[in-house]
Amino acid sequence: MSNEKQEQPKERWHRRVVEARLGTFALLTTVVISIGGIVEITPMFTAKLGPQPLAGVKPVTALELAGRDIYIREGCYVCHSQMIRPMRSELLRFGEWSRAGEYAYEHPFLLGSRRIGPDLMRVGGKYPDAWHFEHMRDPRSISPGSIMPAYAWLHRNRVDPADVQASLRAMARVGVPYTAADIAAAPAEMKQQGDSIVRNLAAMGIRTEPDREIVALIAYLQRLGRDGKAAIAAAAAASPRAGATSTAGGAPKPSGTVGQLDSGTSGRLPLSHSPAVHEGGGAP
Repeated sequence: MSNEKQEQPKERWHRRVVEARLGTFALLTTVVISIGGIVEITPMFTAKLGPQPLAGVKPVTALELAGRDIYIREGCYVCHSQMIRPMRSELLRFGEWSRAGEYAYEHPFLLGSRRIGPDLMRVGGKYPDAWHFEHMRDPRSISPGSIMPAYAWLHRNRVDPADVQASLRAMARVGVPYTAADIAAAPAEMKQQGDSIVRNLAAMGIRTEPDREIVALIAYLQRLGRDGKAAIAAAAAASPRAGATSTAGGAPKPSGTVGQLDSGTSGRLPLSHSPAVHEGGGAP
């Protein structure tokens, strides 16, 4: 046994041709990394390579953009997704599955990576403005057992229109069709939309001012998914076959969904609901 020759492992060609020649190895590595970098970076500078918007999907208003910035600042996307998958359980709970064209004006995308709280893709119009106001002030007053923290400072902090105009200019640079006139008119439009939300809240016995951050966040949340939902419904009406396939095999809609109220709903209405409807949801 000791006199037998031990077989030497056969040298692989890549060790001899590539790894043994440092110059060749460095060149090939640079080429491969460059190709990967170009593939990843180019779409960031070419807006037309992104998804084409659905007919009827429009950019958010100035006040809604301010609310979106607050949503990002507070890290809401960490616990909430904005992407409904074409699965029966998600269709029944959250509504129509998300289309790529609904994200055409999203920079950055807020798809999320997990659901500690529910998906918010179709939350627009689901609850009245007062529900969102109280939920951000004290989540457990609306959803008993909720683990969401309170965001009471949103009811005190004010939105600076100059900051919003800067955000509008930044979005315009990456392809969102905001014009110079839109940016100039932003403060007046923010006040007009904010006043509308303040009136809705006043009808529920809640007083606030139109320049508060909570008003901007409510405006954003009430916009989520509404354009896409209307566009999908219009396409389904125009093409019955498309409508039959849009719900992934015609999954039935849930009946008696809690809180299907428009943001303009007035009158004293109960704000609380079953936590099973609002909280949880597991990983997407």
